[in-house]
Amino acid sequence: MSEMILITEQPLNPEEFTSRVRQDSNGAVVTFLGTTRDSFEGKRVIHLEYEAYEEMAYRKLEEIRQELRAEFGVEDVAIAHRIGPVDIGQISLVVAVASPHRKEAFFACHEAVNRLKHIVPIWKKEVFEGGEHWVSCEDHEFHGHAGHAVSEPQPAPADND
Repeated sequence: MSEMILITEQPLNPEEFTSRVRQDSNGAVVTFLGTTRDSFEGKRVIHLEYEAYEEMAYRKLEEIRQELRAEFGVEDVAIAHRIGPVDIGQISLVVAVASPHRKEAFFACHEAVNRLKHIVPIWKKEVFEGGEHWVSCEDHEFHGHAGHAVSEPQPAPADND
């Protein structure tokens, strides 16, 4: 297991992951935080719940990390995703990227989030007033380890974290 990848039920500390990518050779550090917002599509959100097929999720996150390193010429990429319940205002995702120059760091960070949403087997349940809704990985049909079948993956809006 890489020190640059983490899946945990514990609260995420963005400073910890940002510090993992900081090097004297890097002039740019970009950190993205995905947080639980209080509403979605006019509904009041109570909290989010995340589940993961952890073994595969670790492999896919490392695959993303290696692809970004090759494509953008960045050496330092750290990704942490929380599972379990995540309350309003709490962090569910940290992506930290560092590179000698800002352009590569920004693009690689953006692409990391996009790829994560498309290929990593992490499921999100939005719990809102009056109901709940499971959201799956966008490109694949998976059956969650807790027995949650996801038969019709629905694309999440680009800004839905």
